[in-house]
Amino acid sequence: MKLYVATRAPNPRRVTMFMAEKGIHDIESVNVDLHSGEHRSDAFMAMRPFAKVPALQLGDGRVLSEARAICVYLEGLYPTPNLMGAGGTERAFIEMADRQDDLYLFASVANCIRHTHPGLAELEVRQFADFGAAQGDRVLGVARHFDVLLASRKFVTMERFTIAGITLLCALDFAKGPMKFRPAEQGLQHMQAWRDRIAARPSASA
Repeated sequence: MKLYVATRAPNPRRVTMFMAEKGIHDIESVNVDLHSGEHRSDAFMAMRPFAKVPALQLGDGRVLSEARAICVYLEGLYPTPNLMGAGGTERAFIEMADRQDDLYLFASVANCIRHTHPGLAELEVRQFADFGAAQGDRVLGVARHFDVLLASRKFVTMERFTIAGITLLCALDFAKGPMKFRPAEQGLQHMQAWRDRIAARPSASA
């Protein structure tokens, strides 16, 4: 198998961190240079028509795309440690938490950066600055909600580390770069403490 990733891109990081948590080291990693437009090359788009990373090419030639779908596949191949839920109830609550991280925080961070950062102008077909700024404002509101939740929780959900923690950390670290968003500077001490604790996990540096 080959995993196509891109340096500093947050969605591939979700997969590589997931793999590191599981101790998966036998999948070849191939870096795609987004700034040179390699993701829009004929060769890459023949495999991944939407020109996005990550993408996992299976041994039979089929290609899985989207970070969560790739993680679902890997969870099936490498079930230990369990990161997506054991049994229907756990899976449902972890799915809910992960989707909330993704839809309400991660997506707003991504939209803000894509539409306001000058360095991404060539990657975004057209930037809409007002939309990007509004999404940036939304990030703070959602982060305040998470800060309240994390005041009484060691983990995002369940009593152990799961994929929901990976998604939340990757969202916060993505915001830390181009957006200069640091929870402590916004008075979100619980979120900052959670972020710093999870960032110390070996998988966060994978």
